[in-house]
Amino acid sequence: MTAVMMPGGPVADAVFEELVPRVKALVDAGHTPGLGTVLVGDESASVRYVGMKMSKAAELGFNSPHVHLPEDAAQGDLLGAIRELNEDPSVDAMLVQHPTPPQIDFDAALLAIHPDKDVDGLHPVNMGRLALSMPGPVPCTPAGIEALLAYYEVPVSGREVCILGRGTTLGRPLALLLSQKRATANAAVTVVHTGVPDWPRYTRRAGIVVAAAGVPGILKPEHITPGSVVVGGGVRYEGRKLLPDVDERCEEVAGYITPRIGGVGPTTIAMLFRNAVEAAERASN
Repeated sequence: MTAVMMPGGPVADAVFEELVPRVKALVDAGHTPGLGTVLVGDESASVRYVGMKMSKAAELGFNSPHVHLPEDAAQGDLLGAIRELNEDPSVDAMLVQHPTPPQIDFDAALLAIHPDKDVDGLHPVNMGRLALSMPGPVPCTPAGIEALLAYYEVPVSGREVCILGRGTTLGRPLALLLSQKRATANAAVTVVHTGVPDWPRYTRRAGIVVAAAGVPGILKPEHITPGSVVVGGGVRYEGRKLLPDVDERCEEVAGYITPRIGGVGPTTIAMLFRNAVEAAERASN
Protein backbone atom coordinates (compact mmCIF):
# COMPACT_ATOMS: atom_id res chain seq x y z
CA MET A 1 0.00 0.00 0.00
CA THR A 2 1.18 3.50 -0.85
CA ALA A 3 -0.75 6.35 0.72
CA VAL A 4 -2.57 8.98 -1.33
CA MET A 5 -0.71 12.27 -0.87
CA MET A 6 -2.58 15.34 0.41
CA PRO A 7 -0.43 18.36 -0.53
CA GLY A 8 -1.49 21.69 0.92
CA GLY A 9 -0.80 23.74 -2.21
CA PRO A 10 -4.07 22.99 -4.04
CA VAL A 11 -6.01 23.65 -0.83
CA ALA A 12 -4.34 27.03 -0.40
CA ASP A 13 -4.97 27.91 -4.06
CA ALA A 14 -8.68 27.19 -3.59
CA VAL A 15 -8.80 29.42 -0.50
CA PHE A 16 -7.04 32.29 -2.26
CA GLU A 17 -9.36 31.92 -5.26
CA GLU A 18 -12.28 32.39 -2.89
CA LEU A 19 -10.64 35.39 -1.19
CA VAL A 20 -9.88 37.38 -4.38
CA PRO A 21 -13.47 38.53 -5.04
CA ARG A 22 -13.93 39.35 -1.35
CA VAL A 23 -10.86 41.58 -1.40
CA LYS A 24 -12.11 43.24 -4.59
CA ALA A 25 -15.49 43.91 -2.96
CA LEU A 26 -13.77 45.55 0.00
CA VAL A 27 -11.56 47.70 -2.22
CA ASP A 28 -14.53 48.69 -4.40
CA ALA A 29 -16.34 49.77 -1.25
CA GLY A 30 -13.39 52.00 -0.30
CA HIS A 31 -11.74 49.71 2.25
CA THR A 32 -8.37 48.23 1.28
CA PRO A 33 -7.54 45.33 3.64
CA GLY A 34 -4.49 45.97 5.79
CA LEU A 35 -2.10 43.35 7.22
CA GLY A 36 0.62 44.72 9.48
CA THR A 37 3.75 42.70 10.29
CA VAL A 38 6.40 43.20 12.97
CA LEU A 39 9.80 41.50 12.86
CA VAL A 40 12.40 41.75 15.62
CA GLY A 41 15.92 40.90 14.50
CA ASP A 42 17.26 39.24 11.36
CA GLU A 43 16.81 35.49 11.91
CA SER A 44 16.89 34.11 8.38
CA ALA A 45 13.79 31.90 8.54
CA SER A 46 11.73 34.69 10.10
CA VAL A 47 12.90 37.19 7.49
CA ARG A 48 11.91 34.71 4.80
CA TYR A 49 8.47 34.01 6.31
CA VAL A 50 7.64 37.70 6.73
CA GLY A 51 8.79 38.34 3.16
CA MET A 52 6.47 35.60 1.89
CA LYS A 53 3.53 37.09 3.79
CA MET A 54 4.24 40.61 2.51
CA SER A 55 4.59 39.32 -1.05
CA LYS A 56 1.26 37.49 -0.85
CA ALA A 57 -0.37 40.56 0.69
CA ALA A 58 0.81 42.68 -2.24
CA GLU A 59 -0.41 40.05 -4.72
CA LEU A 60 -3.88 40.10 -3.14
CA GLY A 61 -4.05 43.90 -3.10
CA PHE A 62 -3.53 44.42 0.63
CA ASN A 63 -2.02 47.42 2.35
CA SER A 64 0.89 45.81 4.23
CA PRO A 65 2.81 48.11 6.61
CA HIS A 66 5.90 46.46 8.07
CA VAL A 67 7.96 47.32 11.16
CA HIS A 68 11.46 45.81 11.34
CA LEU A 69 13.09 46.31 14.73
CA PRO A 70 16.80 45.57 15.39
CA GLU A 71 17.99 42.40 17.10
CA ASP A 72 18.68 44.31 20.34
CA ALA A 73 15.29 46.07 20.43
CA ALA A 74 13.76 46.46 23.88
CA GLN A 75 10.33 45.20 24.91
CA GLY A 76 9.11 48.79 24.97
CA ASP A 77 10.11 49.25 21.32
CA LEU A 78 8.01 46.24 20.31
CA LEU A 79 5.03 47.30 22.42
CA GLY A 80 5.23 50.76 20.85
CA ALA A 81 5.14 49.27 17.35
CA ILE A 82 2.15 47.13 18.29
CA ARG A 83 0.36 50.14 19.76
CA GLU A 84 0.80 52.08 16.52
CA LEU A 85 -0.63 49.24 14.44
CA ASN A 86 -3.50 48.77 16.90
CA GLU A 87 -4.41 52.44 16.51
CA ASP A 88 -3.96 52.56 12.72
CA PRO A 89 -7.41 52.33 11.08
CA SER A 90 -5.82 51.14 7.82
CA VAL A 91 -4.56 47.98 9.58
CA ASP A 92 -7.25 45.33 10.00
CA ALA A 93 -4.97 42.49 11.11
CA MET A 94 -1.43 42.14 12.38
CA LEU A 95 1.19 39.70 13.64
CA VAL A 96 4.49 39.65 15.46
CA GLN A 97 6.75 37.09 13.79
CA HIS A 98 7.83 34.30 16.13
CA PRO A 99 10.41 33.44 17.42
CA THR A 100 11.67 36.69 18.90
CA PRO A 101 15.10 37.37 20.47
CA PRO A 102 15.56 36.22 24.10
CA GLN A 103 15.08 39.66 25.68
CA ILE A 104 11.57 39.89 24.19
CA ASP A 105 8.55 38.57 26.09
CA PHE A 106 6.49 37.23 23.19
CA ASP A 107 3.48 36.39 25.36
CA ALA A 108 3.32 39.97 26.62
CA ALA A 109 3.54 41.20 23.03
CA LEU A 110 0.70 38.87 22.02
CA LEU A 111 -1.45 40.22 24.85
CA ALA A 112 -0.82 43.76 23.61
CA ILE A 113 -2.32 43.02 20.17
CA HIS A 114 -5.98 44.00 19.87
CA PRO A 115 -7.86 40.65 19.75
CA ASP A 116 -9.82 41.68 16.65
CA LYS A 117 -6.52 42.38 14.83
CA ASP A 118 -4.82 39.14 15.95
CA VAL A 119 -4.41 37.45 12.56
CA ASP A 120 -2.80 34.33 14.07
CA GLY A 121 -5.84 33.72 16.27
CA LEU A 122 -3.66 33.01 19.33
CA HIS A 123 -4.66 35.85 21.67
CA PRO A 124 -6.32 34.45 24.84
CA VAL A 125 -9.54 36.24 23.90
CA ASN A 126 -9.60 34.45 20.55
CA MET A 127 -8.77 31.09 22.13
CA GLY A 128 -11.73 31.71 24.41
CA ARG A 129 -13.92 32.58 21.44
CA LEU A 130 -12.88 29.30 19.82
CA ALA A 131 -13.72 27.34 22.97
CA LEU A 132 -17.18 28.94 23.04
CA SER A 133 -17.74 28.64 19.26
CA MET A 134 -17.95 32.43 18.98
CA PRO A 135 -16.90 34.31 15.79
CA GLY A 136 -13.30 35.46 15.64
CA PRO A 137 -9.93 34.68 14.09
CA VAL A 138 -9.12 30.95 14.30
CA PRO A 139 -5.56 29.66 14.84
CA CYS A 140 -4.19 29.22 11.33
CA THR A 141 -2.61 25.77 11.35
CA PRO A 142 -5.65 24.04 12.93
CA ALA A 143 -7.98 25.86 10.52
CA GLY A 144 -5.74 24.81 7.64
CA ILE A 145 -5.87 21.16 8.71
CA GLU A 146 -9.67 21.24 8.79
CA ALA A 147 -9.68 22.83 5.32
CA LEU A 148 -7.20 20.24 4.02
CA LEU A 149 -9.29 17.29 5.22
CA ALA A 150 -12.41 18.86 3.69
CA TYR A 151 -10.66 19.52 0.36
CA TYR A 152 -9.58 15.89 0.02
CA GLU A 153 -13.06 14.74 1.06
CA VAL A 154 -11.81 12.91 4.14
CA PRO A 155 -14.87 12.19 6.31
CA VAL A 156 -14.38 13.67 9.79
CA SER A 157 -17.87 13.84 11.32
CA GLY A 158 -18.46 11.03 13.79
CA ARG A 159 -14.95 9.58 13.37
CA GLU A 160 -12.23 9.25 15.96
CA VAL A 161 -9.40 11.74 15.59
CA CYS A 162 -6.26 11.39 17.69
CA ILE A 163 -4.00 14.42 18.06
CA LEU A 164 -0.47 13.67 19.23
CA GLY A 165 0.59 16.92 20.91
CA ARG A 166 -1.09 19.49 23.15
CA GLY A 167 0.62 22.73 22.15
CA THR A 168 -1.26 26.01 22.23
CA THR A 169 -0.70 26.76 18.54
CA LEU A 170 -1.87 23.40 17.17
CA GLY A 171 -2.90 20.46 19.37
CA ARG A 172 -5.22 22.23 21.81
CA PRO A 173 -7.03 24.53 19.37
CA LEU A 174 -7.33 21.75 16.77
CA ALA A 175 -9.10 19.57 19.35
CA LEU A 176 -11.58 22.38 19.99
CA LEU A 177 -12.07 23.01 16.28
CA LEU A 178 -12.63 19.42 15.16
CA SER A 179 -15.03 18.67 18.01
CA GLN A 180 -17.38 21.53 17.04
CA LYS A 181 -20.72 20.72 15.44
CA ARG A 182 -20.00 21.31 11.77
CA ALA A 183 -20.02 19.12 8.67
CA THR A 184 -16.22 19.28 8.36
CA ALA A 185 -15.67 18.61 12.08
CA ASN A 186 -18.02 16.97 14.63
CA ALA A 187 -15.41 14.33 15.53
CA ALA A 188 -14.62 12.32 18.65
CA VAL A 189 -11.25 13.89 19.49
CA THR A 190 -8.58 12.43 21.75
CA VAL A 191 -5.46 14.41 22.66
CA VAL A 192 -2.35 12.50 23.74
CA HIS A 193 1.24 13.58 24.28
CA THR A 194 4.66 12.31 25.28
CA GLY A 195 3.57 12.31 28.93
CA VAL A 196 1.20 9.42 28.11
CA PRO A 197 3.38 6.26 28.18
CA ASP A 198 1.02 4.19 26.02
CA TRP A 199 0.03 6.93 23.55
CA PRO A 200 0.37 4.57 20.51
CA ARG A 201 -2.68 2.69 21.84
CA TYR A 202 -4.74 5.77 21.02
CA THR A 203 -3.19 6.60 17.64
CA ARG A 204 -3.64 3.00 16.45
CA ARG A 205 -7.38 3.01 17.05
CA ALA A 206 -8.03 6.40 15.38
CA GLY A 207 -9.15 6.78 11.79
CA ILE A 208 -7.39 10.16 11.58
CA VAL A 209 -4.08 10.91 13.30
CA VAL A 210 -2.55 14.37 13.52
CA ALA A 211 1.09 14.49 14.60
CA ALA A 212 1.66 17.77 16.41
CA ALA A 213 4.31 17.00 19.03
CA GLY A 214 7.32 18.77 17.51
CA VAL A 215 9.38 15.59 18.00
CA PRO A 216 11.09 14.45 14.78
CA GLY A 217 9.94 11.02 13.59
CA ILE A 218 7.81 10.33 16.66
CA LEU A 219 4.93 8.82 14.65
CA LYS A 220 6.10 5.55 13.12
CA PRO A 221 4.31 2.95 10.94
CA GLU A 222 3.61 0.70 13.92
CA HIS A 223 1.72 3.57 15.60
CA ILE A 224 -1.05 3.76 12.98
CA THR A 225 -3.70 1.46 11.56
CA PRO A 226 -3.42 0.47 7.87
CA GLY A 227 -5.55 2.76 5.74
CA SER A 228 -5.79 5.56 8.32
CA VAL A 229 -5.40 9.26 7.53
CA VAL A 230 -2.18 10.88 8.76
CA VAL A 231 -1.57 14.63 8.95
CA GLY A 232 1.90 15.88 9.84
CA GLY A 233 1.57 19.16 11.70
CA GLY A 234 4.59 19.26 14.00
CA VAL A 235 8.10 20.01 12.79
CA ARG A 236 11.48 21.04 14.11
CA TYR A 237 14.39 22.57 12.27
CA GLU A 238 18.03 21.53 12.39
CA GLY A 239 19.59 24.57 10.80
CA ARG A 240 17.56 24.90 7.61
CA LYS A 241 16.70 21.19 7.51
CA LEU A 242 13.06 20.43 8.28
CA LEU A 243 12.46 17.47 10.59
CA PRO A 244 8.78 16.39 10.57
CA ASP A 245 6.98 14.43 13.29
CA VAL A 246 5.87 11.76 10.82
CA ASP A 247 8.33 9.02 9.87
CA GLU A 248 8.39 8.76 6.06
CA ARG A 249 7.71 5.01 6.27
CA CYS A 250 4.15 5.81 7.40
CA GLU A 251 3.42 6.35 3.70
CA GLU A 252 3.53 2.56 3.30
CA VAL A 253 0.77 2.03 5.89
CA ALA A 254 -1.53 5.07 5.77
CA GLY A 255 -4.38 5.46 3.30
CA TYR A 256 -3.97 9.25 3.04
CA ILE A 257 -1.03 11.32 4.24
CA THR A 258 0.39 14.83 3.97
CA PRO A 259 3.78 15.13 2.23
CA ARG A 260 6.93 15.79 4.21
CA ILE A 261 7.20 19.25 2.65
CA GLY A 262 4.25 21.29 1.40
CA GLY A 263 1.61 19.76 3.65
CA VAL A 264 0.03 22.04 6.23
CA GLY A 265 2.44 24.93 5.60
CA PRO A 266 0.62 26.38 2.56
CA THR A 267 -2.78 25.97 4.24
CA THR A 268 -1.54 27.82 7.33
CA ILE A 269 -0.64 30.86 5.21
CA ALA A 270 -3.97 30.68 3.40
CA MET A 271 -5.88 30.68 6.70
CA LEU A 272 -3.87 33.67 7.88
CA PHE A 273 -5.11 35.65 4.89
CA ARG A 274 -8.63 34.37 5.39
CA ASN A 275 -8.48 35.71 8.95
CA ALA A 276 -7.19 39.02 7.59
CA VAL A 277 -9.99 39.34 5.03
CA GLU A 278 -12.60 38.50 7.65
CA ALA A 279 -11.11 41.14 9.96
CA ALA A 280 -11.34 43.71 7.15
CA GLU A 281 -14.94 42.71 6.46
CA ARG A 282 -15.83 43.16 10.13
CA ALA A 283 -14.07 46.53 10.26
CA SER A 284 -15.82 47.80 7.14
CA ASN A 285 -19.35 47.01 8.39
